[in-house]
Amino acid sequence: MIRVLLADDQTLVRGAFALLVNSADDMEVVGEAGTGDEAVTLTRDLRPDVVLMDIRMPSTDGIEATRQITADDRSSSSKVLILTTFETDTNVLRGLRAGACGFLPKDTRPDALLDAIRTVAAGEALLSPGATRAVITRALSRPDAPAPERLASLTAREHEVLRLVAAGRSNQEIADELVVSPLTAKTHVARILAKLGARDRVHLVIAAYEAGLP
Repeated sequence: MIRVLLADDQTLVRGAFALLVNSADDMEVVGEAGTGDEAVTLTRDLRPDVVLMDIRMPSTDGIEATRQITADDRSSSSKVLILTTFETDTNVLRGLRAGACGFLPKDTRPDALLDAIRTVAAGEALLSPGATRAVITRALSRPDAPAPERLASLTAREHEVLRLVAAGRSNQEIADELVVSPLTAKTHVARILAKLGARDRVHLVIAAYEAGLP
Protein backbone atom coordinates (compact mmCIF):
# COMPACT_ATOMS: atom_id res chain seq x y z
CA MET A 1 0.00 0.00 0.00
CA ILE A 2 1.38 3.42 -1.01
CA ARG A 3 1.03 5.88 1.88
CA VAL A 4 0.35 9.45 0.74
CA LEU A 5 0.50 12.78 2.57
CA LEU A 6 -1.43 15.73 1.10
CA ALA A 7 -0.04 19.26 1.55
CA ASP A 8 -2.25 22.10 0.30
CA ASP A 9 -3.65 25.20 2.00
CA GLN A 10 -7.11 24.73 0.46
CA THR A 11 -9.34 22.29 2.35
CA LEU A 12 -11.53 21.56 -0.68
CA VAL A 13 -8.51 20.76 -2.84
CA ARG A 14 -7.14 18.40 -0.22
CA GLY A 15 -10.54 16.77 0.03
CA ALA A 16 -10.72 16.19 -3.71
CA PHE A 17 -7.24 14.69 -3.81
CA ALA A 18 -8.03 12.53 -0.79
CA LEU A 19 -11.10 11.07 -2.50
CA LEU A 20 -9.06 10.32 -5.61
CA VAL A 21 -6.12 8.74 -3.78
CA ASN A 22 -8.31 6.66 -1.47
CA SER A 23 -10.29 5.39 -4.46
CA ALA A 24 -7.19 3.50 -5.64
CA ASP A 25 -6.78 -0.04 -4.30
CA ASP A 26 -3.03 0.34 -3.84
CA MET A 27 -2.79 3.66 -1.96
CA GLU A 28 -4.18 5.56 1.01
CA VAL A 29 -4.02 9.07 2.48
CA VAL A 30 -2.28 8.98 5.86
CA GLY A 31 -2.30 12.69 6.64
CA GLU A 32 -3.14 16.22 5.48
CA ALA A 33 -1.21 19.46 5.94
CA GLY A 34 -2.42 23.02 5.36
CA THR A 35 0.99 24.73 5.60
CA GLY A 36 4.55 23.98 4.66
CA ASP A 37 5.55 23.70 8.31
CA GLU A 38 2.80 21.14 8.92
CA ALA A 39 3.95 19.19 5.85
CA VAL A 40 7.50 19.00 7.21
CA THR A 41 6.35 17.93 10.69
CA LEU A 42 3.85 15.34 9.46
CA THR A 43 6.33 13.87 7.00
CA ARG A 44 8.83 13.38 9.81
CA ASP A 45 6.17 11.81 12.04
CA LEU A 46 4.25 9.70 9.52
CA ARG A 47 6.98 8.91 6.98
CA PRO A 48 4.64 8.61 3.98
CA ASP A 49 5.90 7.10 0.75
CA VAL A 50 4.82 10.14 -1.27
CA VAL A 51 4.04 13.75 -0.38
CA LEU A 52 1.79 15.64 -2.79
CA MET A 53 3.07 19.18 -2.25
CA ASP A 54 1.51 22.50 -3.23
CA ILE A 55 3.91 25.43 -3.73
CA ARG A 56 1.99 28.44 -2.42
CA MET A 57 1.11 27.87 1.22
CA PRO A 58 1.16 30.03 4.37
CA SER A 59 4.36 30.33 6.35
CA THR A 60 6.90 27.99 4.75
CA ASP A 61 6.11 27.49 1.06
CA GLY A 62 6.09 24.10 -0.64
CA ILE A 63 9.54 24.43 -2.17
CA GLU A 64 11.22 25.25 1.15
CA ALA A 65 9.20 22.47 2.80
CA THR A 66 10.47 20.09 0.13
CA ARG A 67 14.06 21.16 0.80
CA GLN A 68 13.62 20.55 4.53
CA ILE A 69 12.01 17.14 3.98
CA THR A 70 14.67 15.86 1.59
CA ALA A 71 17.54 17.21 3.71
CA ASP A 72 16.39 15.56 6.95
CA ASP A 73 17.29 11.91 7.66
CA ARG A 74 13.96 11.55 9.48
CA SER A 75 11.97 12.30 6.33
CA SER A 76 14.29 11.99 3.32
CA SER A 77 12.92 8.56 2.41
CA SER A 78 9.60 10.21 1.51
CA LYS A 79 9.30 11.23 -2.15
CA VAL A 80 7.92 14.69 -2.95
CA LEU A 81 5.68 15.23 -5.96
CA ILE A 82 4.88 18.91 -6.45
CA LEU A 83 1.39 19.85 -7.67
CA THR A 84 0.66 23.47 -8.47
CA THR A 85 -1.29 25.90 -10.61
CA PHE A 86 1.80 28.14 -10.83
CA GLU A 87 3.73 26.25 -13.48
CA THR A 88 6.55 28.74 -14.11
CA ASP A 89 10.11 28.02 -15.19
CA THR A 90 11.43 29.32 -11.87
CA ASN A 91 9.08 27.19 -9.78
CA VAL A 92 9.94 24.01 -11.68
CA LEU A 93 13.69 24.48 -11.39
CA ARG A 94 13.54 25.59 -7.75
CA GLY A 95 11.35 22.63 -6.85
CA LEU A 96 13.59 20.09 -8.55
CA ARG A 97 16.70 21.59 -7.02
CA ALA A 98 15.03 21.37 -3.61
CA GLY A 99 14.80 17.61 -4.05
CA ALA A 100 11.35 17.03 -5.55
CA CYS A 101 11.02 13.86 -7.62
CA GLY A 102 8.46 15.32 -9.98
CA PHE A 103 6.32 18.31 -10.91
CA LEU A 104 2.72 18.25 -12.15
CA PRO A 105 0.03 20.88 -12.81
CA LYS A 106 -3.10 20.53 -10.67
CA ASP A 107 -5.25 19.98 -13.76
CA THR A 108 -3.49 16.68 -14.47
CA ARG A 109 -5.96 13.90 -15.33
CA PRO A 110 -6.93 11.78 -12.29
CA ASP A 111 -5.57 8.57 -13.80
CA ALA A 112 -2.32 10.30 -14.71
CA LEU A 113 -1.94 11.62 -11.17
CA LEU A 114 -2.41 8.16 -9.68
CA ASP A 115 0.15 6.77 -12.12
CA ALA A 116 2.53 9.58 -11.15
CA ILE A 117 2.19 8.67 -7.48
CA ARG A 118 3.00 5.05 -8.30
CA THR A 119 6.00 6.10 -10.40
CA VAL A 120 7.45 8.30 -7.67
CA ALA A 121 6.72 5.75 -4.93
CA ALA A 122 8.66 3.17 -6.94
CA GLY A 123 11.71 5.40 -6.75
CA GLU A 124 11.54 6.79 -10.27
CA ALA A 125 11.77 10.46 -11.10
CA LEU A 126 8.89 11.95 -13.06
CA LEU A 127 10.03 13.71 -16.24
CA SER A 128 6.87 13.32 -18.29
CA PRO A 129 5.08 16.66 -17.75
CA GLY A 130 5.43 18.96 -20.73
CA ALA A 131 6.28 21.97 -18.59
CA THR A 132 9.14 20.20 -16.88
CA ARG A 133 10.54 18.91 -20.16
CA ALA A 134 10.32 22.35 -21.76
CA VAL A 135 11.98 24.15 -18.87
CA ILE A 136 14.86 21.70 -18.58
CA THR A 137 15.39 21.42 -22.32
CA ARG A 138 15.59 25.21 -22.64
CA ALA A 139 17.97 25.37 -19.71
CA LEU A 140 20.21 22.73 -21.23
CA SER A 141 20.42 24.64 -24.51
CA ARG A 142 21.97 27.77 -22.97
CA PRO A 143 24.84 28.77 -25.28
CA ASP A 144 26.78 30.58 -22.53
CA ALA A 145 27.09 27.64 -20.14
CA PRO A 146 30.66 26.40 -19.59
CA ALA A 147 31.48 22.73 -20.11
CA PRO A 148 32.80 21.26 -16.83
CA GLU A 149 35.05 18.23 -16.47
CA ARG A 150 32.14 16.00 -15.43
CA LEU A 151 30.31 16.65 -18.69
CA ALA A 152 33.53 16.48 -20.69
CA SER A 153 33.87 12.90 -19.45
CA LEU A 154 30.71 11.88 -21.29
CA THR A 155 31.04 10.16 -24.64
CA ALA A 156 29.31 11.54 -27.72
CA ARG A 157 26.63 8.86 -27.39
CA GLU A 158 26.14 9.70 -23.70
CA HIS A 159 25.65 13.38 -24.58
CA GLU A 160 22.99 12.26 -27.06
CA VAL A 161 21.30 10.08 -24.45
CA LEU A 162 21.40 12.90 -21.88
CA ARG A 163 19.62 15.26 -24.27
CA LEU A 164 16.92 12.63 -24.81
CA VAL A 165 16.53 12.15 -21.05
CA ALA A 166 16.16 15.93 -20.74
CA ALA A 167 13.39 15.80 -23.33
CA GLY A 168 11.49 13.35 -21.12
CA ARG A 169 12.18 10.18 -23.09
CA SER A 170 11.88 6.83 -21.33
CA ASN A 171 14.54 4.15 -21.76
CA GLN A 172 12.34 2.40 -24.32
CA GLU A 173 11.86 5.63 -26.29
CA ILE A 174 15.60 6.31 -26.18
CA ALA A 175 16.25 2.79 -27.44
CA ASP A 176 13.77 3.25 -30.30
CA GLU A 177 15.24 6.60 -31.33
CA LEU A 178 18.86 5.45 -31.22
CA VAL A 179 18.06 2.00 -32.63
CA VAL A 180 19.59 0.13 -29.68
CA SER A 181 18.19 -2.33 -27.16
CA PRO A 182 16.36 -1.07 -24.04
CA LEU A 183 19.13 -2.68 -21.94
CA THR A 184 21.75 -0.65 -23.81
CA ALA A 185 19.76 2.54 -23.25
CA LYS A 186 19.42 1.72 -19.56
CA THR A 187 23.16 1.08 -19.32
CA HIS A 188 23.94 4.47 -20.92
CA VAL A 189 21.66 6.23 -18.44
CA ALA A 190 23.23 4.39 -15.50
CA ARG A 191 26.72 5.39 -16.63
CA ILE A 192 25.68 9.02 -17.01
CA LEU A 193 24.16 8.98 -13.52
CA ALA A 194 27.45 7.67 -12.12
CA LYS A 195 29.61 10.15 -14.02
CA LEU A 196 27.53 13.18 -13.01
CA GLY A 197 26.95 11.98 -9.44
CA ALA A 198 23.18 12.35 -9.82
CA ARG A 199 20.79 10.23 -7.75
CA ASP A 200 18.01 9.92 -10.35
CA ARG A 201 16.94 11.08 -13.80
CA VAL A 202 15.52 14.43 -12.71
CA HIS A 203 18.59 15.34 -10.72
CA LEU A 204 20.82 14.07 -13.50
CA VAL A 205 19.27 16.66 -15.80
CA ILE A 206 19.40 19.40 -13.17
CA ALA A 207 23.08 18.61 -12.54
CA ALA A 208 23.72 18.87 -16.27
CA TYR A 209 21.87 22.19 -16.43
CA GLU A 210 23.73 23.69 -13.50
CA ALA A 211 27.08 22.58 -14.89
CA GLY A 212 26.28 23.49 -18.49
CA LEU A 213 25.75 21.09 -21.38
CA PRO A 214 27.75 21.87 -24.56
